[in-house]
Amino acid sequence: MDTVWIFLKAFVVGGLICDVGQLLIMNTKLTNARILVLFVVSGAVLTALGVYKPLVDFAGAGATVPLTGFGYSLAMGAIEAVNRYGLIGAFVGGITRTAAGITAAVVFGLINALAFKPHAKP
Repeated sequence: MDTVWIFLKAFVVGGLICDVGQLLIMNTKLTNARILVLFVVSGAVLTALGVYKPLVDFAGAGATVPLTGFGYSLAMGAIEAVNRYGLIGAFVGGITRTAAGITAAVVFGLINALAFKPHAKP
């Protein structure tokens, strides 16, 4: 039963975060790219304010998988590296913590570009 509860919390919190994105798409003139940046920055800011960490502790993947989770990972990496290395950690910590995700995005993007023929939208 514990596993079901973990999945349910992740599903509900992740779904609510995605609902916010859908509401922004439907009710504003923000482009998808601006919404992406807004989510990443809001995840980092909420982490810096100490608000996002309790949500991650509660919802797990429901809070770390959406774009706000990437901002959370960047901020947590920077915070941990600053505590360990000082000011230089602010520049390297976020990238160090998110390197695997960034690498996966680049590699899978390359594979898709090689496998499929791109075409312009009419």
